[in-house]
Order: sequence, then structure tokens, then C-alpha cells
Amino acid sequence: MKSQQSSDQSRSRTSETGSANRWSRAARPVTRVGRLLAARGGEREISVMAEQDVENELLDYEEDEEPQAPPENAPAPPKKDVKGSYVSIHSSGFRDFLLKPELLRAIVDCGFEHPSEVQHECIPQAILGMDVLCQAKSGMGKTAVFVLATLQQIEPVNGQVTVLVMCHTRELAFQISKEYERFSKYMPSVKVSVFFGGLSIKKDEEVLKKNCPHVVVGTPGRILALVRNRSLNLKNVKHFVLDECDKMLEQLGSLP
Repeated sequence: MKSQQSSDQSRSRTSETGSANRWSRAARPVTRVGRLLAARGGEREISVMAEQDVENELLDYEEDEEPQAPPENAPAPPKKDVKGSYVSIHSSGFRDFLLKPELLRAIVDCGFEHPSEVQHECIPQAILGMDVLCQAKSGMGKTAVFVLATLQQIEPVNGQVTVLVMCHTRELAFQISKEYERFSKYMPSVKVSVFFGGLSIKKDEEVLKKNCPHVVVGTPGRILALVRNRSLNLKNVKHFVLDECDKMLEQLGSLP
């Protein structure tokens, strides 16, 4: 009898433990889901608090960024350093390009102290004889790039044209010739002439015959006419410049 009772008690215990295990296993997913829901709820609370903090920071930032009127006796802000016809950007000077002393003197007379960005990038390459395609906004000193580069490399020989510059308008040709004259102020052996339509071609022929320039600046039509009548010899040209080349190529397509 005792053995039967003990066996019955052990069976009841195992059944109880089995049922308890079943209930505990069934309850585990519920507790996990509850934990997940609680965690998600916490994330929502944290996100809401973070959004409120960001809004507060944005409000503080906007308040700090409100422009404040300067005091009446405050000094005016310093103006940008503008020399000549372009804005100085680089702290390096023109002396760093190892230009001729005559060119450096002319640059000082013109009031230039520091090269612009386009001059800083293009002049050293042009001086080395490399082909340069220079593109920049108006007023950045593109003309000075090829004027200084060609005058630095020029070796004037009597009766030979060494530099040929072509541009699409008379006004631009005249302006470029004046730039050459200004920077070659202390180079008396260098001669500069400009040729464009609207003037007598005979005068241009006389200039080329009696006082042949080393630097020729002109428009395509007049340069072509002088070459066709053999007044202008270009076989010794070493430096060829197209100013406003996109517009120049458009006009060259319409020439006869």
C-alpha cells in the first residue's frame, strides 16, 4: 500500500510539474511581447523628447541668428583689396613668377600687388610654353595672363612678327594693344601694332613695311587681308592667342 501511495504521489508531482512547465512555456511569449511593447513605448517617449529638444535648439539658433544693428560709432568693415581691374586673391606676388625686371617695374606702376586666381594658375604654365585654355569671369585679369606670358618669352628680332593676337571686335583689339604697350613700358625694343577694319589698309601696309612690329593685335578680317596681299608674314610667329575664342570661331566660320 505504501508503495502504491508513493508511486501515486510521484505521478501527481510529475503531472503538476509538467503542467507548470506547460504554463510557464505558454507564459514566456506573453512576457516577451510585453517587454517589446514596453520597449517600443519607451522608444516613442524618447523620440518625442528628442523632437522637443531639437525644436528648442532650433528656436535658440534662430534667436541667436537674428541680425543685430552695429553701433553708431562702430568703424566701417574693411573693403576688399582691389588693385587695377581685378580682385586680388592670392597672397603670393608677381615676383614669384620670376618675371623680367622690366615687367615687374611695369606691374608696380600699374598698381598690381597680388595675382588673381586665374593669373596664379595660368601664368606659370604659359611661361613654360604650354598650351593654355583660360576661362574666367570678366574682370579677373585674363588679358594680363597672355600679355605677361608672351612678353616674358619674347625675343624681338627686327622685321619678324613673333606674337599674333586675334580678337573679334575692334574695341577689344585696341584695348589689348594698349595693355601690351602698358606692360612693355620698360621694354623699348618691343614694338606693338594693332590692325582692324574701318581704317585704310594702305596705312597698315606701310607700318608693316617700314616699322614691322613684334606683336600684332587685330581682327580676323583685316589680318586675313594683310596675309593675302603678303604684307603680313606670319612664318616666324611663336605665340598665337585667341581672345574670346568661342566668339572668334563663330566669326571665322563666316569669313569668305
